[in-house]
Amino acid sequence: MFHHVVTARRQFNQNYRAYYPRIFISLLILMVLVRCSDNAGIAAAQAELSPSDSAVPVRVARVKLQGSEQVLRFAGVSRPRQRANLSFQVGGTIEVRLAEIGQRVSKGDIVARLYNPQLQPAANAAQARLEQLQSDAEQDRRDLSRLQQIYERDLLSIQELETQRTKLQSTLSAIDNARALLSQNQQLQQESELRAPFNGRIEAVLLEPGEFAQPGQPAIRMAAEDGLEVEVRVPPHLLASLVTGQTVPLWHSLSGEKFSGSISEIGESSSGNSALYPLIVALSEAGLRSGEALQVGVSQPQSKDLSIPLNAVMRSAQGLTVFKLHNDRVQRVDVKVNQINGDQVILAAGSLTVDDQVVYAGITRLADGDKVELLQ
Repeated sequence: MFHHVVTARRQFNQNYRAYYPRIFISLLILMVLVRCSDNAGIAAAQAELSPSDSAVPVRVARVKLQGSEQVLRFAGVSRPRQRANLSFQVGGTIEVRLAEIGQRVSKGDIVARLYNPQLQPAANAAQARLEQLQSDAEQDRRDLSRLQQIYERDLLSIQELETQRTKLQSTLSAIDNARALLSQNQQLQQESELRAPFNGRIEAVLLEPGEFAQPGQPAIRMAAEDGLEVEVRVPPHLLASLVTGQTVPLWHSLSGEKFSGSISEIGESSSGNSALYPLIVALSEAGLRSGEALQVGVSQPQSKDLSIPLNAVMRSAQGLTVFKLHNDRVQRVDVKVNQINGDQVILAAGSLTVDDQVVYAGITRLADGDKVELLQ
């Protein structure tokens, strides 16, 4: 049995020596193939990173200057263009009110009447005083005429004649004063009637019959029907580009409907603690009513910025970049985007200038320094 084991071992050694060269040659061939494959991969990568000598077809666009305009909206409420708070110039009790809320009135119509127990007696007294002075003046004229005849006969001194003439002048002056007092009392009596200063409608009744009205206290508020306006408050730096008569956009706050109006007044100062200035816009849109919420659009001053197509901007490890055309090759340039406006990009001032050409089609096949062919 030991003999068989020795024989088998000798047979194995002989077989191993026979196959050993073949195994060594196979391993050597395998190492050569792996090395060749690595060299081919490195060469392919280097070829991919190096600029291509073949032209890549692309489309380019020029860098343009674009005004970036932003419209700011300011809220306001529509109101009548002509409006008034009606008040009495004298005090008294509201005797009667002749107009109701919403009633249409014409210029000169009586809308309320005031009762003051002093007005009529004062006017009567002034009238009586005027009539008395006029009668005294007639008597003084007759006396002066008689004294003049006596003086011509040398029966009267000149001093007595001048005294009568002075008396007549004093009476005439008193008549003028009495006439002015009567006119004042008559006007005050007329002020007891509150009249409409223009055609319009009654908006509000602030005092009812029987209530006491102080002089100057609003009693009735009315507004005209021939036009509306809206007042908004805006920062002063926005007013520099606005002029009277300029058309501005407006929006209805509830429905979103857009229409236009014209600037009628521009504030040049602001009182109180507010840093905003008044801006009044006249409304011409039919169908609007007083008290509707509106928004007035005011444009900011335009600034010129660089603009390129949105498709020209790509993201890289360094940030946002574009391919800038230089002769017949492209160069990767970093850019900073300030704003996206539709299909255009607003850039900050930097590595690009006006009329530079950037690639916006075919950028996925490009590398820095590649040669390109421009397509129409």
